[in-house]
Amino acid sequence: MNKEPMTLEGYDLLVEEFKFLLEIEKPKTAEEKLVAAAHGDRSENADYHAAKEKLRFIDRRLYYLNSMITKVQIVDPSTFEHKKVSFGSTVNVVNIQTDEEETFTLCGILESEPENGLISIHSPIAKAMIGKEVDDEFILKLPNDKKEYEILEIKYKNIFSLKKNIRTKVDFSFH
Repeated sequence: MNKEPMTLEGYDLLVEEFKFLLEIEKPKTAEEKLVAAAHGDRSENADYHAAKEKLRFIDRRLYYLNSMITKVQIVDPSTFEHKKVSFGSTVNVVNIQTDEEETFTLCGILESEPENGLISIHSPIAKAMIGKEVDDEFILKLPNDKKEYEILEIKYKNIFSLKKNIRTKVDFSFH
């Protein structure tokens, strides 16, 4: 089985959501279903069908979270030197053709926010950068094009300090 690298903060958040759904949200929804069922005819009982559907969503999410939790390999990128690009590296690059600078931080797939520069280590650009050092050049092959980059800087920044979309208990619930 392939292990999925993740920070301890990311793992803790997965476990927190799993426990919340299992220990709070699922029992509450099961109770809602029982109360609705007590109101009689289930065929036209909207509350009953809504609770039943919500339980289905919760069970699917629990199954998904459990499968992710079992695949996780907790990695502490703060212990790496970051002389070469690796998990947790924040990398400043310049596009050689356009002279545009970009910054990427390599993280696990479940922690990625591409719109905020947090990219999965499985992404094509991350794969092209891994193992490279400052001043190294690399080519990103695209379907109808290619981009050439040079690495300007490699450093460590805490992944969670860069995230903009951290889920909370409000996000864990199914409304």
